[in-house]
Amino acid sequence: MRFGIALGRMHPSMFLEAVTAADELGFESVWFPEHLVLPVEMAGSPFAGAEHPPVPPSTPVFDVFAYLSFLAGRTQRVRLGTHVYNLGLRHPFTSARAVQTADVVSEGRLELGIGAGWLRGEWDVAGLDFDRRGARLDEALEVCRRLWTEEQVAHHGRFFDFDAVMFEPKPVQRPHPPVLIGGESPAALRRAARHDGWIGLNHSAESARAHVATLHDLRAASGASGRFSVTVGATVTDDADVEGLSSAGVDRVIVAPWARTRDVPESLGQFAARFLG
Repeated sequence: MRFGIALGRMHPSMFLEAVTAADELGFESVWFPEHLVLPVEMAGSPFAGAEHPPVPPSTPVFDVFAYLSFLAGRTQRVRLGTHVYNLGLRHPFTSARAVQTADVVSEGRLELGIGAGWLRGEWDVAGLDFDRRGARLDEALEVCRRLWTEEQVAHHGRFFDFDAVMFEPKPVQRPHPPVLIGGESPAALRRAARHDGWIGLNHSAESARAHVATLHDLRAASGASGRFSVTVGATVTDDADVEGLSSAGVDRVIVAPWARTRDVPESLGQFAARFLG
Protein backbone atom coordinates (compact mmCIF):
# COMPACT_ATOMS: atom_id res chain seq x y z
CA MET A 1 0.00 0.00 0.00
CA ARG A 2 1.24 3.48 -0.90
CA PHE A 3 0.39 6.40 1.37
CA GLY A 4 0.00 10.04 0.39
CA ILE A 5 -0.94 13.07 2.46
CA ALA A 6 -3.76 15.55 1.83
CA LEU A 7 -2.41 19.10 1.72
CA GLY A 8 -5.93 20.46 1.48
CA ARG A 9 -6.55 19.35 5.05
CA MET A 10 -4.05 21.79 6.58
CA HIS A 11 -3.34 25.52 6.56
CA PRO A 12 -1.07 26.58 3.66
CA SER A 13 1.51 27.87 6.15
CA MET A 14 2.36 24.22 6.84
CA PHE A 15 2.69 23.05 3.20
CA LEU A 16 6.47 23.21 2.95
CA GLU A 17 7.17 21.69 6.36
CA ALA A 18 4.62 18.92 5.78
CA VAL A 19 5.93 18.04 2.32
CA THR A 20 9.58 17.97 3.36
CA ALA A 21 8.60 15.81 6.33
CA ALA A 22 6.65 13.47 4.06
CA ASP A 23 9.68 13.20 1.79
CA GLU A 24 12.00 12.35 4.69
CA LEU A 25 9.59 9.97 6.44
CA GLY A 26 8.89 7.82 3.39
CA PHE A 27 5.39 8.83 2.33
CA GLU A 28 4.92 8.02 -1.33
CA SER A 29 3.11 11.20 -2.39
CA VAL A 30 1.53 14.53 -1.47
CA TRP A 31 -1.69 15.84 -3.00
CA PHE A 32 -2.47 19.48 -3.70
CA PRO A 33 -6.08 20.77 -4.06
CA GLU A 34 -6.96 23.10 -6.93
CA HIS A 35 -9.44 25.72 -8.07
CA LEU A 36 -9.03 28.47 -10.63
CA VAL A 37 -11.27 30.91 -8.74
CA LEU A 38 -13.96 30.75 -6.05
CA PRO A 39 -17.10 32.81 -6.66
CA VAL A 40 -18.57 34.62 -3.67
CA GLU A 41 -21.89 32.87 -4.26
CA MET A 42 -21.32 29.11 -4.38
CA ALA A 43 -23.60 26.08 -4.32
CA GLY A 44 -23.20 22.33 -4.63
CA SER A 45 -20.56 19.92 -3.39
CA PRO A 46 -18.41 17.07 -4.72
CA PHE A 47 -19.68 14.94 -1.82
CA ALA A 48 -22.88 13.04 -2.51
CA GLY A 49 -25.76 14.23 -0.36
CA ALA A 50 -23.98 17.37 0.84
CA GLU A 51 -25.94 20.61 0.49
CA HIS A 52 -23.13 23.15 0.85
CA PRO A 53 -19.69 23.62 -0.71
CA PRO A 54 -16.89 22.11 1.41
CA VAL A 55 -14.83 25.32 1.27
CA PRO A 56 -15.69 29.04 1.68
CA PRO A 57 -14.86 31.51 -1.13
CA SER A 58 -12.14 33.05 1.09
CA THR A 59 -10.10 29.81 1.01
CA PRO A 60 -6.46 30.50 -0.04
CA VAL A 61 -5.89 29.23 -3.59
CA PHE A 62 -2.57 28.84 -5.41
CA ASP A 63 -1.39 27.99 -8.90
CA VAL A 64 -1.01 24.29 -8.35
CA PHE A 65 1.83 23.57 -10.79
CA ALA A 66 3.84 26.61 -9.71
CA TYR A 67 3.58 25.47 -6.10
CA LEU A 68 4.36 21.82 -6.92
CA SER A 69 7.40 22.95 -8.92
CA PHE A 70 8.58 24.89 -5.86
CA LEU A 71 8.05 21.82 -3.68
CA ALA A 72 9.91 19.68 -6.20
CA GLY A 73 12.97 21.81 -5.61
CA ARG A 74 12.78 21.19 -1.85
CA THR A 75 12.30 17.40 -1.98
CA GLN A 76 14.03 14.36 -3.42
CA ARG A 77 11.70 11.39 -3.64
CA VAL A 78 8.06 12.11 -2.79
CA ARG A 79 5.66 12.22 -5.72
CA LEU A 80 3.64 15.40 -6.29
CA GLY A 81 -0.02 15.13 -7.21
CA THR A 82 -3.04 17.30 -8.03
CA HIS A 83 -6.30 16.37 -6.32
CA VAL A 84 -7.79 17.43 -8.67
CA TYR A 85 -6.90 19.88 -11.45
CA ASN A 86 -9.80 21.33 -13.44
CA LEU A 87 -8.26 20.80 -16.86
CA GLY A 88 -11.36 21.83 -18.79
CA LEU A 89 -11.23 25.39 -17.45
CA ARG A 90 -7.97 26.06 -19.30
CA HIS A 91 -6.75 26.00 -22.85
CA PRO A 92 -4.77 22.76 -23.32
CA PHE A 93 -1.67 24.73 -24.34
CA THR A 94 -1.62 26.25 -20.85
CA SER A 95 -2.26 22.98 -19.05
CA ALA A 96 0.14 20.90 -21.13
CA ARG A 97 2.95 23.40 -20.58
CA ALA A 98 2.36 23.58 -16.82
CA VAL A 99 2.30 19.79 -16.50
CA GLN A 100 5.38 19.36 -18.68
CA THR A 101 7.33 21.94 -16.67
CA ALA A 102 6.41 20.44 -13.30
CA ASP A 103 7.32 16.95 -14.49
CA VAL A 104 10.68 18.12 -15.83
CA VAL A 105 11.73 20.10 -12.76
CA SER A 106 10.62 17.27 -10.44
CA GLU A 107 12.57 14.76 -12.57
CA GLY A 108 9.46 12.72 -13.29
CA ARG A 109 7.59 12.83 -9.97
CA LEU A 110 4.28 14.36 -11.09
CA GLU A 111 0.90 12.63 -10.71
CA LEU A 112 -1.86 14.37 -12.67
CA GLY A 113 -5.25 14.06 -11.00
CA ILE A 114 -7.92 15.81 -13.06
CA GLY A 115 -11.68 16.17 -12.94
CA ALA A 116 -14.62 17.70 -14.76
CA GLY A 117 -15.41 19.98 -11.83
CA TRP A 118 -18.39 20.30 -9.50
CA LEU A 119 -18.61 24.08 -8.99
CA ARG A 120 -20.93 25.58 -11.59
CA GLY A 121 -20.17 29.14 -10.51
CA GLU A 122 -16.47 28.67 -11.28
CA TRP A 123 -17.34 27.83 -14.87
CA ASP A 124 -19.86 30.66 -15.09
CA VAL A 125 -17.39 33.37 -14.07
CA ALA A 126 -14.82 31.92 -16.49
CA GLY A 127 -17.39 32.30 -19.30
CA LEU A 128 -17.55 28.56 -20.02
CA ASP A 129 -20.48 26.14 -20.27
CA PHE A 130 -20.69 23.98 -17.15
CA ASP A 131 -23.12 21.58 -18.84
CA ARG A 132 -20.51 20.74 -21.52
CA ARG A 133 -17.63 20.39 -19.09
CA GLY A 134 -17.20 16.65 -19.61
CA ALA A 135 -16.86 16.94 -23.37
CA ARG A 136 -14.52 19.91 -23.04
CA LEU A 137 -12.37 18.01 -20.53
CA ASP A 138 -12.11 14.99 -22.82
CA GLU A 139 -11.02 17.11 -25.78
CA ALA A 140 -8.57 19.16 -23.71
CA LEU A 141 -6.97 15.97 -22.39
CA GLU A 142 -6.75 14.51 -25.88
CA VAL A 143 -4.88 17.61 -27.05
CA CYS A 144 -2.55 17.52 -24.03
CA ARG A 145 -1.69 13.87 -24.56
CA ARG A 146 -0.83 14.56 -28.19
CA LEU A 147 1.31 17.57 -27.25
CA TRP A 148 3.20 15.42 -24.75
CA THR A 149 3.85 12.58 -27.18
CA GLU A 150 3.79 13.72 -30.83
CA GLU A 151 6.38 15.72 -32.77
CA GLN A 152 3.79 17.96 -34.46
CA VAL A 153 0.16 18.45 -33.51
CA ALA A 154 -2.73 20.00 -35.42
CA HIS A 155 -6.23 19.83 -33.97
CA HIS A 156 -9.63 20.84 -35.29
CA GLY A 157 -12.23 19.99 -32.71
CA ARG A 158 -15.41 21.16 -31.05
CA PHE A 159 -13.73 23.35 -28.43
CA PHE A 160 -10.17 23.86 -29.69
CA ASP A 161 -8.93 24.54 -33.20
CA PHE A 162 -5.35 25.13 -34.33
CA ASP A 163 -2.92 24.29 -37.10
CA ALA A 164 0.30 22.37 -36.62
CA VAL A 165 2.44 23.24 -33.58
CA MET A 166 5.50 21.74 -31.94
CA PHE A 167 5.77 21.23 -28.20
CA GLU A 168 9.14 20.62 -26.56
CA PRO A 169 10.56 19.26 -24.38
CA LYS A 170 8.40 16.25 -23.69
CA PRO A 171 7.67 15.25 -20.08
CA VAL A 172 10.23 13.09 -18.30
CA GLN A 173 7.68 10.33 -17.68
CA ARG A 174 6.76 8.47 -20.84
CA PRO A 175 4.45 8.63 -22.52
CA HIS A 176 3.39 11.30 -19.97
CA PRO A 177 2.70 11.63 -16.22
CA PRO A 178 0.00 9.25 -14.95
CA VAL A 179 -3.47 10.66 -15.58
CA LEU A 180 -5.85 9.87 -12.72
CA ILE A 181 -9.50 10.84 -13.08
CA GLY A 182 -11.34 12.20 -10.08
CA GLY A 183 -15.05 11.99 -9.44
CA GLU A 184 -17.68 9.54 -8.24
CA SER A 185 -20.33 9.84 -10.97
CA PRO A 186 -20.90 7.17 -13.63
CA ALA A 187 -19.40 9.54 -16.23
CA ALA A 188 -16.29 10.06 -14.08
CA LEU A 189 -15.82 6.30 -13.60
CA ARG A 190 -16.20 5.69 -17.34
CA ARG A 191 -13.59 8.38 -18.01
CA ALA A 192 -11.25 6.93 -15.37
CA ALA A 193 -11.48 3.46 -16.90
CA ARG A 194 -10.05 4.86 -20.15
CA HIS A 195 -6.99 6.41 -18.50
CA ASP A 196 -4.30 5.52 -15.94
CA GLY A 197 -6.30 5.46 -12.75
CA TRP A 198 -9.08 6.74 -10.55
CA ILE A 199 -8.75 9.11 -7.58
CA GLY A 200 -11.77 9.07 -5.32
CA LEU A 201 -12.95 11.02 -2.30
CA ASN A 202 -13.08 9.65 1.25
CA HIS A 203 -13.97 5.97 1.38
CA SER A 204 -14.19 2.94 3.57
CA ALA A 205 -13.02 -0.43 2.29
CA GLU A 206 -16.64 -1.35 1.55
CA SER A 207 -17.49 1.76 -0.43
CA ALA A 208 -14.18 1.62 -2.34
CA ARG A 209 -14.76 -2.02 -3.26
CA ALA A 210 -17.95 -1.21 -5.15
CA HIS A 211 -16.24 1.50 -7.22
CA VAL A 212 -13.23 -0.70 -7.94
CA ALA A 213 -15.48 -3.49 -9.19
CA THR A 214 -17.25 -1.04 -11.51
CA LEU A 215 -13.92 0.24 -12.83
CA HIS A 216 -12.64 -3.24 -13.57
CA ASP A 217 -15.88 -4.09 -15.38
CA LEU A 218 -15.64 -0.91 -17.44
CA ARG A 219 -12.01 -1.59 -18.34
CA ALA A 220 -12.77 -5.17 -19.32
CA ALA A 221 -15.71 -4.09 -21.48
CA SER A 222 -13.59 -1.51 -23.28
CA GLY A 223 -10.58 -3.76 -23.74
CA ALA A 224 -8.38 -1.36 -21.76
CA SER A 225 -4.97 -2.63 -20.66
CA GLY A 226 -1.77 -1.31 -19.11
CA ARG A 227 -1.13 0.58 -15.91
CA PHE A 228 -4.11 1.46 -13.76
CA SER A 229 -4.17 2.55 -10.13
CA VAL A 230 -6.88 3.25 -7.56
CA THR A 231 -6.40 6.08 -5.07
CA VAL A 232 -8.84 7.08 -2.33
CA GLY A 233 -8.89 9.17 0.78
CA ALA A 234 -9.45 7.15 3.92
CA THR A 235 -8.97 7.08 7.67
CA VAL A 236 -6.26 4.59 8.63
CA THR A 237 -5.83 3.79 12.31
CA ASP A 238 -4.74 0.14 12.35
CA ASP A 239 -3.56 -2.74 10.19
CA ALA A 240 -7.13 -3.90 9.62
CA ASP A 241 -7.88 -0.64 7.82
CA VAL A 242 -4.90 -1.17 5.52
CA GLU A 243 -5.77 -4.80 4.88
CA GLY A 244 -9.39 -3.94 4.14
CA LEU A 245 -8.51 -1.21 1.65
CA SER A 246 -5.90 -3.39 -0.02
CA SER A 247 -8.33 -6.29 -0.37
CA ALA A 248 -10.84 -3.85 -1.91
CA GLY A 249 -8.35 -3.13 -4.70
CA VAL A 250 -7.01 0.22 -3.46
CA ASP A 251 -3.38 0.91 -4.39
CA ARG A 252 -2.86 4.26 -2.67
CA VAL A 253 -4.50 5.92 0.34
CA ILE A 254 -4.42 9.68 0.93
CA VAL A 255 -4.44 10.32 4.67
CA ALA A 256 -4.70 13.29 7.00
CA PRO A 257 -3.80 11.84 10.42
CA TRP A 258 -3.95 15.13 12.32
CA ALA A 259 -6.68 17.06 14.09
CA ARG A 260 -5.15 20.54 13.77
CA THR A 261 -2.54 22.05 11.47
CA ARG A 262 -0.11 22.52 14.35
CA ASP A 263 -0.24 18.74 14.93
CA VAL A 264 0.84 17.89 11.37
CA PRO A 265 4.59 17.25 11.92
CA GLU A 266 4.08 15.07 15.00
CA SER A 267 1.14 13.22 13.45
CA LEU A 268 3.07 12.44 10.27
CA GLY A 269 5.94 11.07 12.32
CA GLN A 270 3.61 8.86 14.34
CA PHE A 271 1.83 7.60 11.24
CA ALA A 272 5.13 6.84 9.51
CA ALA A 273 6.43 4.93 12.52
CA ARG A 274 3.23 2.87 12.62
CA PHE A 275 2.60 2.19 8.94
CA LEU A 276 5.76 2.95 6.97
CA GLY A 277 8.11 0.74 8.93
